[in-house]
Amino acid sequence: MKTVQIVALAGLLAIGLGCGYSKSVMPAQAGTMPAIAQLSPSSINAGTAFTLTVNGSNFLSNAAVNFNGAAQATTHVSANQITAQIPASADMSSGTVPVTVTNPGTAGGLYGGGTQPETSAPMNFSIH
Repeated sequence: MKTVQIVALAGLLAIGLGCGYSKSVMPAQAGTMPAIAQLSPSSINAGTAFTLTVNGSNFLSNAAVNFNGAAQATTHVSANQITAQIPASADMSSGTVPVTVTNPGTAGGLYGGGTQPETSAPMNFSIH
């Protein structure tokens, strides 16, 4: 009788371990890296609201333009062009500010996965 109980307990333990009670989590994969080739205009006078056109590559439909480190209202034109509305308050002082583009990551499922957000190398923008 003891042998039957031990075999039954071992069988239940084997089934429990084999049914996925130990899940592995897959890390997020690298996302799509955007690249900036050109900014238009390339400079403006301080205190001016304007539309910034960013030409480049690998812009996802939900990409965001970052002007001096702050995300701006962005419109996706194509995978090679996006525009951003830059308010006058963002360029009140003369100097050079970095412009980058960020493609957001995608969420993973139950076991992880997805993609990481990726941000382009900065391109300098001049404010006079």
